[in-house]
Amino acid sequence: MIGQTVSHYRILEKLGTGGMGVVYMAEDTRLGRNVALKFLPPDLASDRQSLERFQREARAASALNHPNICTIYDLGEQGEQVFIVMELLEGDTIRNRIHGQPMDAEELVRFGCQIADALDAAHSKGIVHRDIKPANIFITNRGQAKILDFGLAKLSRQPQRVGETVGGPNSAAATIMESSGEANLTSPGTALGTVAYMSPEQARGEETDVRSDIFSFGVVLYEMATGIQAFSGTTSAVVFDAILNRMPPSVLRMNPKSPPELAHIINKAIEKDRKARYQTAASLRADLERLKRESDSGRTPATPAAPAGKSVAVLYFENLASGQEDEYFRDGMSEDIITELSKIKEIAVFPRAAVITFRDKTVTAPEIGRQLGATFVLTGSLRRSGNRLRVTAQLIETESGHSVWAERYDRELKDVFEVQDDIAKSITQALRITLTAREQRAIEQKPTENMEAYDFYLRGRDYTHRENLQFAIQMFEHAIKLDPSFALAHVGIAHVCGRIYELHDRNPRWIERGWAACERALLLDPNLHDGLAARARIYYAQGKYEDAVLYAKKALEKKPNCEDAYNILGRALLNSDRLEEAAAVADKALEISGDDYNVYIPYRQVFERLGRKNSAAGLRLKLAQTLERQIQIVPEDARARILLAGTYVEDGRSAEATEQLQRAIELRPEDANVHYNAACAFGLMGEKVKSLVELKKATELGYSNWDWITRDTDLHCLHGEPEFDRIINEGRAKAKGTSGQ
Repeated sequence: MIGQTVSHYRILEKLGTGGMGVVYMAEDTRLGRNVALKFLPPDLASDRQSLERFQREARAASALNHPNICTIYDLGEQGEQVFIVMELLEGDTIRNRIHGQPMDAEELVRFGCQIADALDAAHSKGIVHRDIKPANIFITNRGQAKILDFGLAKLSRQPQRVGETVGGPNSAAATIMESSGEANLTSPGTALGTVAYMSPEQARGEETDVRSDIFSFGVVLYEMATGIQAFSGTTSAVVFDAILNRMPPSVLRMNPKSPPELAHIINKAIEKDRKARYQTAASLRADLERLKRESDSGRTPATPAAPAGKSVAVLYFENLASGQEDEYFRDGMSEDIITELSKIKEIAVFPRAAVITFRDKTVTAPEIGRQLGATFVLTGSLRRSGNRLRVTAQLIETESGHSVWAERYDRELKDVFEVQDDIAKSITQALRITLTAREQRAIEQKPTENMEAYDFYLRGRDYTHRENLQFAIQMFEHAIKLDPSFALAHVGIAHVCGRIYELHDRNPRWIERGWAACERALLLDPNLHDGLAARARIYYAQGKYEDAVLYAKKALEKKPNCEDAYNILGRALLNSDRLEEAAAVADKALEISGDDYNVYIPYRQVFERLGRKNSAAGLRLKLAQTLERQIQIVPEDARARILLAGTYVEDGRSAEATEQLQRAIELRPEDANVHYNAACAFGLMGEKVKSLVELKKATELGYSNWDWITRDTDLHCLHGEPEFDRIINEGRAKAKGTSGQ
């Protein structure tokens, strides 16, 4: 065809041949530019399915206008020849660029951001690609990624969201072979896509949605990071089995130079359960962009507190007790060892939020160390029997996997603090660190001399994590009865009182009680960072945001990884409109306190108000994941279920949202805030009747912020409803009558 003119395109050069088309470089004689023409071979032009796929590619791509998607100019016919006119690209596909070798991490992340943005654009237009693979991603000579070949794409009238589906087990698509010569194993009437890059749901021939593209993209990222396919085999059956049942070798094992955070992103993208995967390309892009920012700014692109040199990740010890009754003690012991090691300046200790993900997971210490970027990992086990305690501990070097120190302690329970101190000191000796006199004193300082009081304190802390606040107060009270000078137990009461006032009961007595507990704690220990954070919480609950900011910062000065301080700091900065200041500490806040779902809420709202949609979307996804993990650990956490329902509503997962709302109401049938938040969630779903029922129940139980109810955009669908107006008017009249008595 070279030299011929088709329509107004003069064929100049043949670029490649594949099963679904022949591509030529041509001159557009009208506009005076070079383009690429893709012709459907004559033997396929008469095949209905092949022609439909060819036309689908043109329609799908032409509906998009994005710098990282190959532009389609026209779909033409001349005689029996059918062709697509598209942007002429100079460069190579990712498949050819990789060629068995990992890509440079900085380059990978840059291209990854571009591809994720392109997928987000396609998904927002209702287009799911369904054949993302290295051969369909082109890198131009100018360093720009372009997604190619929308031949398997599904077009819908509405933007694709999680929960909406495309395709299905009866969908048909022809086998294709790209110009790269890559063999594809799909066939008509079976799963859509290229086998090695299919999602599990595609491999099973199930209906697919945007998360299938995300899985395929994750597999591409894996190959870019390691140089090898994530799922490979000599037959399609072997590949299918790997996709459905096996995880590929660790990214960090195949390429130790890869940033640990990149490995984490890839692992999340290729989760076999689509609910555990990134739910949107936007959220995946947000994580890649954050990694890129860290790299550009010179920060180590790893997870929290991962400096080179002497960094230690303390894993949750294994509980060897026969039942689960000692879980709170195991958790408290592990977290207190983190606290002890944090007192040593030369050791960078990973916070609780970084390691809790690996709690009770069957992952080796070196693997966790590589994922976190820690040079050492502390593992151990604990068994408590009566007044006896057996603890084993082992410090493992991540790179070699060798133990650099190990010890077993058989002690009386009253010696638990000595065991914690000995572990901390032994680690410093193993790492050849000389403690200062101040560090020595800090490690040897005991929170209480009464072991029974300490046990009650750990129980109270556990109940607090579980949002069982009334039981938490009781445990802290028992601890104080046994040791009135136990400052941390007083702090526990202060925090819980503040939370009850904020979330459940606006009775001023909680402020009074919390303030008294906080003052007592700081009288016992004026430099207690947790006491300063508790004071910040009480100030915040009173609406004294400037004071809350001041004391939250004081707490963080004393202890940079003081967990609760970042939650209060974010809320106080948000409510005092110091948005940029809050945004600046968001990464650190999530690094330190990312296991606490409450900390995501203010920082997400900050980014939303600043118009930073990508950052807000990223936090929304992480919030949902943290909530899901919390519910797995603490099924009775009604607040977590209410918040999770809200994220499901945003994702269009109404059935799952309703399930969480109903469960939360069952757990807290007399909690006004639970019913109010349920009303809001139903309102967002457009369920007017259910929303009104829950709103009425909330007000009957004491929810009385009438001005907010009328302004709350979540209840916008109720505006103008007579029942809504009646609830507001009667509530205001009752409040006015009460105040006038």
